Amino acid sequence: MADSARTSTRPPALLTLVGLLTIAAMVAMPLLAGAPDAEHVADWVKFIGPFHPVVLHLPIGIVSLALVLEVAGVFSKNKPNSGAGSLVLGLGAASAVVAVIAGFLLYQGGSYEQTDVLGRHLWGGIIFASAAIVTFLAKAWTDAAGGGSWLYKLSLLGTSGVMAFSSHDGGTLSHGPDFLTKNAPAPIRKLLGLPVKEGKGKEGGAARPVAEQVVYTDVVAPILENRCVSCHNPDKTKGKLRMDTYELLVKGGKEGPAIEPGNAAKSNIIIRAELPRDDEESMPPDGKTPLNAQELSVIKWWLNSGADPAKTVADLKAPADILDAIAKLEPVSLKTGTAKTEAPGHEAPHGTPAAGPDPDLKKTLAGFAKDFPGSLTFESQQSSAVTFTAVSLRGNLDDKGFEKLTPVLKHFVTADLSATKVTDKSVALLSGSENLRMIRLSETQVTDAAIETLITLPKLESVNLYGTAVTDAGVAKLASLPNLKRLYLWQTKVTPAGIDALKKKIPNCQIVTGA
Repeated sequence: MADSARTSTRPPALLTLVGLLTIAAMVAMPLLAGAPDAEHVADWVKFIGPFHPVVLHLPIGIVSLALVLEVAGVFSKNKPNSGAGSLVLGLGAASAVVAVIAGFLLYQGGSYEQTDVLGRHLWGGIIFASAAIVTFLAKAWTDAAGGGSWLYKLSLLGTSGVMAFSSHDGGTLSHGPDFLTKNAPAPIRKLLGLPVKEGKGKEGGAARPVAEQVVYTDVVAPILENRCVSCHNPDKTKGKLRMDTYELLVKGGKEGPAIEPGNAAKSNIIIRAELPRDDEESMPPDGKTPLNAQELSVIKWWLNSGADPAKTVADLKAPADILDAIAKLEPVSLKTGTAKTEAPGHEAPHGTPAAGPDPDLKKTLAGFAKDFPGSLTFESQQSSAVTFTAVSLRGNLDDKGFEKLTPVLKHFVTADLSATKVTDKSVALLSGSENLRMIRLSETQVTDAAIETLITLPKLESVNLYGTAVTDAGVAKLASLPNLKRLYLWQTKVTPAGIDALKKKIPNCQIVTGA
């Protein structure tokens, strides 16, 4: 019994040595590795790096919980159980180190351009992980000595402060500098000295008539602010491109100017925006909302009209279809980057009511929420077009399950059925989806029989058949699709000769074979 007691109170000298060596190694990493070199970095670095956002929430949660428990312990009568245990804090410190390593690999992979915020976040993460180790060691020494808890509590408080600071920088890199305040209500914005949201109502006057609006300032810039600037701002300049001012759009980034006045087709922002969403060069990246049809049409019209930053809608003599598109845009405040809600009864020019999803369809989609969580969404707030993704279902979705969606299939414009158990039977159900533009059937059980359905959908632009059993005879029929721009045929039964024959029939379609 006495031996057990002596063991439990033995000073954690070895643990302390390991902790200090770990801190030294983390500090040495960026000093020894130097600046990121994305072109020469190994693939495994680029693979592990993106796990950083997944891992980092564990140490944040543990440190936050430890702080809450210590605060609660002040008011608790049960003092012996009021603090966070050494084991839990050890897990928090270890996960913080893992998060730092993954974050450093993400940094080395060149996912972010070099900015002050990036460098500060890198070192902030290292300091946080180091502080978490110190806190764990302080707790271990406190338990061994049976006293001196003030050192542990002070260390925990400091760790929490560093965590908050570093987390804010991480959020700024991922979501933009105003990610915490852009949706703040007016009283809080006033308290923080931020501009109050523009819009109709007591806090803002009525918007100027469409004809009087400056196209860049009042229409194009708010679209870019809402869709693009979170990745192209002073703190996060992906591709060395900033999109927060007109001058910087013209200056461009490492791929040249972002816009080409007078030629939308050669403007990089349009080229990237019109790539299929499954293209790795498509912008914005996965997880962010792409430009919708109205936004694209308005920006392309402005570019083709000369991209003048000062001219109004009336100056550029906007045609009726562009006026309608502007009216259907989700109004956005340039200063806040947030959507503004139109007053009831608002109408677009020419007396056209502002569009929106069909109310009955909204109810129908809501009824599918339980069986298809997060899978069904409207393409935009002004549209009844539906997008479907089975990313949360995968192997749990089969023909029987997909058949439940029959009432809404005609509204589909995109359908991602990748890695599900669907067969040709499910694809046949899409025969009435006449507006379908993109379909992903990769790693499913579909065969050439599915193609018989696909060729009846004239608006298809992107078809992914990777890892399926389709053959030369089947894919040859896809040449009849008038709008097909991208076709994925990795690991199929299609032969090189079949690919060559198809390229001759549809030269304007990019056929991706993985070769």
